[in-house]
Formats: sequence, structure tokens, C-alpha cells
Amino acid sequence: MLRISKLTDYGTLILAHMASRPERLHSATELAETLGLGVPTVSKVLKALGRHALVNSHRGASGGYALARPPQQINMAHIVDALEEQPFGLTECSAGSGLCSLETGCRIRDNWQRINGVVRRALEDVSVADMIHPHGPASSITEHRVHGPEPHPGTARLTRLDHQED
Repeated sequence: MLRISKLTDYGTLILAHMASRPERLHSATELAETLGLGVPTVSKVLKALGRHALVNSHRGASGGYALARPPQQINMAHIVDALEEQPFGLTECSAGSGLCSLETGCRIRDNWQRINGVVRRALEDVSVADMIHPHGPASSITEHRVHGPEPHPGTARLTRLDHQED
């Protein structure tokens, strides 16, 4: 099963909360209490987000954390890159070359890299602003085409998914 880590999920929650109140600084303690997370976990996530220039820390008695840029400019790929332990990749060969012993003769590598690219672009297309306003004027992640040669007959190609409102 493909799944992001809990830290990445928590990082998304933290950034979304901060984006919903951008006018103020947020302490690790306040974020932990509001989101129901442990202070050590929130501190660890904030430190990693700071290392990747997604949040700024402000020291002092009235200090705290703030987004380093507008929420529209922080996307899910930034968060994944900041908080996942491994480089993004659905397979070893998608994350980088030389990581898989079967790589040189692998006949399915190109397709895994195509799939990886689609998922990566979907992460890049969803911003923190989109996460807090999911039905707003967000960029659509459902209108991607898989780049490359035409698929074999009978093979589906991702072109557009229609959303049905409840």
C-alpha cells in the first residue's frame, strides 16, 4: 500500500492550521494542543519544515512559527520532500538511478517512472491553500495526461476524472 508517513500527515495538518491563521505566530505548544498532537512531535515536524524553508521561526517570549511563504506557494510535494525519510519514488528506480540491481535490464522501469511523474505532479498541483479550501478555485489535479507513447489498445489512459458533488 502506498502511504505517506504520519509525520508528513502531521506536517500537512500543521501547515494547514497555520495557513488558516496567517496573521499570527504559532507556538509548538499551541499547535500541539489545537491539533491533538504531542509537543515533541510538533517540534520535530516544525524543525524539518524550517530546514526546508516552509516555516520561519521567531525567537523570544512572543515568538513562534509562521509560514515562510504564502500557502498557495507551498505544495504537497514540498511537504513530502521535507518530511519523508526517502526521496519521493513509488519504486526504487523512480526515486533515483542506481538504487535497484535490476534497473539496467528492467522492461517496466519506464512505465513506473511515468506513473511516478503523474503522482509527483499531482502532489505539486495541490497547495496548502487548496488543502484548507478543498472546493475553492484550486488547480485541478484531475486533468493530467500521462506523457509518453500512446497506450496499447485496451489500456486506459488518465485524461480526466469527473467529480460528482454530493
